[in-house]
Amino acid sequence: MKPATAAKKLDVYLPATPAEFREGLITRTALEALQADPPQWLRDLRANGPHPKNLVAGKLGISNSALVRGEITEALTTEQINALLEEMPEWLAAERALHVEVLREERRVRSLHGDRRRAREQAEAEAAAESDVEADPAE
Repeated sequence: MKPATAAKKLDVYLPATPAEFREGLITRTALEALQADPPQWLRDLRANGPHPKNLVAGKLGISNSALVRGEITEALTTEQINALLEEMPEWLAAERALHVEVLREERRVRSLHGDRRRAREQAEAEAAAESDVEADPAE
């Protein structure tokens, strides 16, 4: 696979990886080996960064879009992320609150869809049971 795909699967920022990782193709076996027993460079990247945007957003408790709105366009290190969390600029506090609301609404909608699906399945099961009874003249 391409190095970009492997970096994404490893949750690391590709430009921060060693040149030999970026310049070659990575087999599935090599990827599995990196996941199972990460070398020091991979452990360091995961611990200290720089981190890809999706991980930065997750560590900050905001969406990827919120990073753009907050004008965070580059990968951040763990130290930079912690500094932002400590400082808690107004935009970050607002985006965190918005993200919590969005997640709450997504859970509510999923629950509503699940309730409707269960009700529909139950109605279908009851209708099937009734049609089985009507089809059986022995009863």
